Amino acid sequence: MGSSKREQILDGALELLRADGGGTLTLDAAARQAGLTKPGLMYHFATKEALVLGVVEYVAERWENLMLARLGRPLETATPHQRIRVYVEVAMTGQFDRADFAVFFDAVYREAFTAGWVRRFEPWLSLPDDLPERDRARLTAARLLADGYWTAAATGVFPVPAADHARLSGVVDELMREEA
Repeated sequence: MGSSKREQILDGALELLRADGGGTLTLDAAARQAGLTKPGLMYHFATKEALVLGVVEYVAERWENLMLARLGRPLETATPHQRIRVYVEVAMTGQFDRADFAVFFDAVYREAFTAGWVRRFEPWLSLPDDLPERDRARLTAARLLADGYWTAAATGVFPVPAADHARLSGVVDELMREEA
């Protein structure tokens, strides 16, 4: 990503979250990590809440950009199968770590933080009401498999052995197969 001060701060905040033992994200720590004074950081993020919201948006935007690049066309032209397929592929091949997980997990506890994830992911993950039940169940199962995969990979808690990745991809392919 670019090298604006704002991005420098956000990248630094993510580095703090990657720290062994789980980093503490404070305005002081984020300023030091970014090589700024606290007032310099506060020019971009006036409060800790604004900083955390900025980090949530930054990480969710990165996911969204990865998915759009993989889709290779406007999102609104994709079918539900194509949208879920892209989400699953990114979740199972992306380089995610504990900072990504921390940002996602922390958002669960604050509605304003959750809104950033929902706004960016709902167009990818929502399924139309008229989708046949079997397709809905298969697409949902594929998405949930991918959710578990990226969570395990990002946290390092019960990660999937590399040898099993291809077999899991086969399961996803079976779930994602469109019925004629």
